[in-house]
Amino acid sequence: MSRLPRLVGGVGAGLSRLADRLEARKGEDPGAAETPAPVSPVASGPEPVPAAAPVPAADPAGQPPAQPTAEHVPPPPGYAPAVAARPDPVATVPWGVRVAAEVAWRLLILAGTLWVLMRVISAVQLVVLAFTAALLITALLQPTVALLKRRGVPRGLATAMTFISGFVVMGLVGWFVVWQVTENLDDLSTQVQQGIKDLKHWLLNSPFHVTEDQINNIADNLSQAIGTNTKDITSAGIEGVQVIIEVLTGILLAMFSTLFLLYDGPKIWEWLLKLFPAAAREGVAGAGPRAWATLTAYVRGTVIVALIDAIFIGIGLFFLDVPLAVPLAVFIFLFAFIPLVGAVVSGALAVVVALVTRDVFTAMMVLVVVLAVQQIEGHVLQPFILGRAVRVHPLAVVLSVAAGSLIAGIGGAVVAVPLAAVTNTVVGYLRAHAKENALRAAAADGPRPEESVTTAARASAAGAMPPGEPPGEAPPRT
Repeated sequence: MSRLPRLVGGVGAGLSRLADRLEARKGEDPGAAETPAPVSPVASGPEPVPAAAPVPAADPAGQPPAQPTAEHVPPPPGYAPAVAARPDPVATVPWGVRVAAEVAWRLLILAGTLWVLMRVISAVQLVVLAFTAALLITALLQPTVALLKRRGVPRGLATAMTFISGFVVMGLVGWFVVWQVTENLDDLSTQVQQGIKDLKHWLLNSPFHVTEDQINNIADNLSQAIGTNTKDITSAGIEGVQVIIEVLTGILLAMFSTLFLLYDGPKIWEWLLKLFPAAAREGVAGAGPRAWATLTAYVRGTVIVALIDAIFIGIGLFFLDVPLAVPLAVFIFLFAFIPLVGAVVSGALAVVVALVTRDVFTAMMVLVVVLAVQQIEGHVLQPFILGRAVRVHPLAVVLSVAAGSLIAGIGGAVVAVPLAAVTNTVVGYLRAHAKENALRAAAADGPRPEESVTTAARASAAGAMPPGEPPGEAPPRT
């Protein structure tokens, strides 16, 4: 019993010394107790074996060392497979598909915008055509206003004189055509009846082997068609009255629009410029005068070409003794404003009138005259008069006329080609303007260091003084 207190005292002293050692180690390395044991790799084994943790020294009193209380978690083995994260869904779509999708939705937006625009234009078709006609007439009359102003005439008086004289001339032309048709209507009906008889006689004796019964059947079918479609003809007459009212309304709108465009054209253009964003205003301000110059050149050149066509074809009709030679010449002048289609229609009308009023030989001669004048127009007059200012590819002309006629009939066919020419001019100028701005911005940023080194090397090789080098230090020429 006497040894028991001594043994207990020794164990307590040993525990106290062990606690002091642990506290001393924690003071020297605070993270030592929390740091996991190092792992020693084994070269020959498939699995790394963790190294043995250092064992604390045994107590001199023979007591076992105290174990650390921190919980140790071993690292995962080296052969564990890595789980890859799922890729971004956008990155899995092929590049070509993404480009096609980007282009597709933009094209859909453009198509929707164009569809809405066409619906709006069709709803106010009369106003749009009247204003477009006013633009064309203004482009024809505006040089006269500018000439009068340069001669010292006030702007209001110059506008009034040009406006009144221009519309008086156009009114006189229309009145002359109507007067000529009504004046020669009786003679024309008699000549048409005689021409139909001559044509029937020619068909009977022609090599086409047409019999009289076939001709009579054709005539009976025509008369029956006219008799059965009397209601349609009456409704067409009523619609014709409505068309006349719409035409008169459009003429009045075109007249008022022309008057204000001639008088306040620059102010209207300045107001339109304010509707564009400030960043695009400079380009639009430069494209506007060029578009107006293109439109003026087109209208002026078309009037000159149409006048030459009407004069020469009218002279041919007069010498061939075709009735209504002067009204036909006026029709040829008016139809010349419709590209491609107008020349064909007016020429066919002149040939038909010559056929039913004269004979087949006269009709063939009229066809030769029309074709000759149109060939001269296409290969000589238009390239010389219109020049490169309004040059449009023939495919663009055909497509523009077809689209314009489908959208707005004859009026759309008339304005299709000048619209295409103006669009071509505006797009070309805006492209050049953007390129010029890009070059100007690049020049303002200055050359890059490698460009400066290259420029200096070239200047030294050529024996020239690089920019910025003081005089007298240029390298000598070799």
